[in-house]
Formats: sequence, structure tokens, C-alpha cells
Amino acid sequence: MPSRKNPKPLPEFEIGDDYQLLHALGEGAYVAAALHKPSGHQVEIKKILPFDHTLFCLRTLRELKLPKFFSDTCVNENIISILDIIKPPTIRARYFVYQTLRALKSIHSADLVHRDLKPANLLLNANCDLKICDFGLARSVKTSIPGGKDVGLMTEYVATRWYRAPEIMLSFKMYTKSIDIWAVGCILAELLSGRPLFPGRDYSHQLDLILDVIGTPSLDEFYAITSRRSRDYIRALPIRKKRPFPALALTEAIDFLSKTLEFHKDDLHKGQLKELLYAEVISFVPSI
Repeated sequence: MPSRKNPKPLPEFEIGDDYQLLHALGEGAYVAAALHKPSGHQVEIKKILPFDHTLFCLRTLRELKLPKFFSDTCVNENIISILDIIKPPTIRARYFVYQTLRALKSIHSADLVHRDLKPANLLLNANCDLKICDFGLARSVKTSIPGGKDVGLMTEYVATRWYRAPEIMLSFKMYTKSIDIWAVGCILAELLSGRPLFPGRDYSHQLDLILDVIGTPSLDEFYAITSRRSRDYIRALPIRKKRPFPALALTEAIDFLSKTLEFHKDDLHKGQLKELLYAEVISFVPSI
């Protein structure tokens, strides 16, 4: 009897619990038939690999947007529709943040603040190894006062607006290493949600977005603001309560975000960065 051809092995997909892989499709390794469990419908899943060229990115963008356009406008029922876009697991985002915190530990140990942490300044290779770059705005935070805290006299215009800590925006003459930690919180929120947490159009809009999430400053925080103009601006705003992070659809890393996105820490105590690092290790190595 002729030997039966071995079935093509299933590709390695990370598709969550709503789908069950059935069999590979075509000759490539990146398309498979699957069962959508909630509806019982059979679907096709296509795996998008990291882009080697801008042209591939544009092709994929068209492949996603055009079927969605026809589906939303009900132009033609004979055109394929997109059921779902499966994002990479959040463990990758947490791993990127873990590496960022490791780098910050070295930077802060040298009594420096980076002052411009943002996704564009985090470089990744194909192995997901991360490196912080662009130290053009980095500064020392060592005070010349014996026994003083690790703070320094700084300029206001640092950090890209969307990742700028509120103490910078409100013209605190002194701020600490915690401004870098704020930026890390913004970066994690963006990695998890797929969009910037505070995409302010200008100074006022940026501050409004921040206060909508972290709430109105307490009295101690208010009187720490050195700019009279900033105090008057805050005083004129309505009182806002802090929003819980689950309301922002950020169910992952709620504890991490609540610790990093705080209004003006007087100082970043020595154990906090270590605690954040340990929490990130636990998040993707639960057996520790």
C-alpha cells in the first residue's frame, strides 16, 4: 500500500483561549485554519512576523484597514472581513519594562536621571534585548548640600510631553529620579493598551489628561509647586478624584502603575526600584 502523506504540522501560534487550531493552510508556516469557540465558526488565522522593511509594514496596514473599511460600510458581503486582531501576550511588555528598570538601576546608581525616557529611546533587537539610548538630556541629581537629598536644580523643558512627569510640567525647581519612574509607568500603560496614556496636544491638555487619571494634588503636593502661575491654574480647575486603573482597561500591572504614576514623590527611596524590579520578575517567572 502506498504510504499516506504525513499531515503538515501546525504552526506555532499564540492565540489565546477563544480559538482552537485545526490545521495549517498553504505552503507557508504563517496561516492556519482554526475554530472560533464562542461562535463555532471556522476562521483563518494569519501570523504577522516582525517587519524587515517599511514596505512590508505598509502592506500589512492595508491588509488590515481595507477589509475593515468594507466591513464597516457594508459595501460588499463577498469581501473578507476581519474578526479579531490578536495582540502579543503582555508578558513581552512586562519583559521590556523589566529590562528598562534594570538599566535605570545602573543609571540612578550613578546619580543620574535620563529625563527623556520614551518608546523611541528604547532599542530592541530580534531577541527582544532592550537598551536605553539618547542621553542628551541626562543630568546629575547630586546636591552640593552635605547630607541633602539626591535632587538638583533642573530646567522645566525636558522629556517628551506625553511621558513628562507632572512635577516637571508644574515647574518644580527640584525634582528627583522619580521622573524616570513616571515615564516607565507611561510606557508600560502604552505597551498594554496599544496607545499613549497621556497624549496631550499642548501643555494644558497634557496636564488635564494627567489629573483625570491621578486626581487633584493633595495640599502638600499643591504647596510643593513653586510656580505661582501653575498653582493658580490648578486652583481654578475642578476637584477630580483618582481613577482606578481597571477603569482605563489596564487590568494587568495595576499595582505597578499605581506605584509609578504618582504625583510628585519627594524622593525615590532606595528600595523602591528594587521592589519594582522584583515585581516584574515575578510577573513573567511565577515560580520564583
